[in-house]
Amino acid sequence: MGIVRKTSRSKKSKDPLLGKVVAGRYRLESLLGEGGMGVVYRARHVLIDRVVALKLIRPDLRGETHLRAWMVREARAANRVDHAHIVDIHDVGETEESELYLVMEYLIGDSLSSQIAKGPMPIARAVDILEQMTAALARAHDLGVVHRDLKSDNIMITARGGRKDFVKILDFGLAALTRDPRLAPKGAVFGTPEYMSPEQARGEDAISSSDLYALGVLFFEMLTGRLPFRSGDRDELLDMQRTATPPKPSKYRPDIPEHAEKIILKLLEKKPEDRFRDGHHLKEELKEMQRTLPSREWDQPTDITPIAPPPPPPAQTPGVVEWSRTAANFLRAVARAYPDGNAPGDVQGASDQIWELASRASRLEGELESHSKKLETIEKRGRALRAEIGRKVEDLAGEESRALRDASSERDSLSELILKLKRAKRAQQAAEAEVKQAGSNVERVRRGYEALGAARSQCDVLTDVARDYERRARAKEETAAERRKQIEELRAQLKRYSEALEHDLQTGRERIASRVGEALSYEAAFGTASSLLLDHLRDKPECRELLEDIDKSRNGKDPDEKPSELQELMEKHVATR
Repeated sequence: MGIVRKTSRSKKSKDPLLGKVVAGRYRLESLLGEGGMGVVYRARHVLIDRVVALKLIRPDLRGETHLRAWMVREARAANRVDHAHIVDIHDVGETEESELYLVMEYLIGDSLSSQIAKGPMPIARAVDILEQMTAALARAHDLGVVHRDLKSDNIMITARGGRKDFVKILDFGLAALTRDPRLAPKGAVFGTPEYMSPEQARGEDAISSSDLYALGVLFFEMLTGRLPFRSGDRDELLDMQRTATPPKPSKYRPDIPEHAEKIILKLLEKKPEDRFRDGHHLKEELKEMQRTLPSREWDQPTDITPIAPPPPPPAQTPGVVEWSRTAANFLRAVARAYPDGNAPGDVQGASDQIWELASRASRLEGELESHSKKLETIEKRGRALRAEIGRKVEDLAGEESRALRDASSERDSLSELILKLKRAKRAQQAAEAEVKQAGSNVERVRRGYEALGAARSQCDVLTDVARDYERRARAKEETAAERRKQIEELRAQLKRYSEALEHDLQTGRERIASRVGEALSYEAAFGTASSLLLDHLRDKPECRELLEDIDKSRNGKDPDEKPSELQELMEKHVATR
């Protein structure tokens, strides 16, 4: 999701899109802000009354097909990850005007950048926030998704389940499936310079370790209140990311624990291979660090100001349940106005039509409710299965990570042992040469054979130990390879399921959109017929009581309290449609 910023539009100029129903399901209620690729609105699902954030691609980017493809991929990538600390994506599609839209969960909270602006954070709080981000990114990386543009503006701090600092990562708009780089122009530099990894600053494609680098910048920023590299010139900043040695955080905050500083500096290593192996490795380090921090620090209340929940839905036009009552009252009014049954043809036709429309709309409302419930069921089932597969992948990836680290440790020990073995072999060769050169000197022969025996013995021992290191390393590597195979199988399974699920959801959405279009045509026809009948009946005294009842049922108020001009209301309603 693009970062939401306050819009510069005048409050006096009303957005013409407000009140519009997108894709027959989402009514736009207010403008939240504008991001790099789209405009974000607070919207409400008209069928299930769910508040969402809906992003429409910017009008000037409608022709940018690669950006449109990125937005589609954003939804698919984020949905496939399905992690508690990554923003939920509910829907993606195109409007009737061929505008791409993305529907996300509506979050109430504050950006991490706003929290950092208040000053350096308590150590425990910063570690807790970082651990949540790491857990989410570890899952994303396990499933082949790289964020690419992680920064403090893209982290939302909200409250959930009694937890004051519940993290949500936003803006996977530039996320790339690591095995599908086709949509990214070759050599393009994406991201925010202040958080960009050295490899990204060189124009290389982002990898999972690039996200870890950004986490290092964020950890530095949370603990010190400033960025490790700062410059007003973009090119200079990129060069600093590529070559400059990061400052020690303790330079700006002396009370930073040594463990925390080591984690930051390791994350900010210029070479990806010198950083943590993966998110699981980092998460283990953070968990270990959390156990050493004083608990009383975390007990301190945070300064997050509670934010009011979204407003209730605005007054809605009456549902089709009221249509039948309105139609019945119109029929009774026509019967009173024309007791001999000789109503004008257009009046009789309108009364017959309005009754038929009410009957059709009632049946259609039941169908829409049924379709909506089916979609909800599919979404819930899909989310549950994605979460289950995600957890399995996460567990396997954690085991793979530990196995690879253990194997690497064994290999490092083996490398050191091989150096010792080479020295022992050189000593053996020297002893053999000494024996040959001793000739008939008994003492030299004795010393030579003693040195030779010791060297051979040491070589034998070191060779046996080396075989043990090699055996253990291979065993760990085989374990890691087996876990990787299982992960790839689960990822393939997840991809197949996600594609099938998306097909079912899209089919259901299209069916609903079609039926909603039909419902809107019924509503327009109902309004037109109502206006015609009101034109004929509003001046007939015998119909006054029935028309007032119609007015009351349509507007939900007692006509005696505040009389209204029913004809004007009906014409206004039709005009807005």
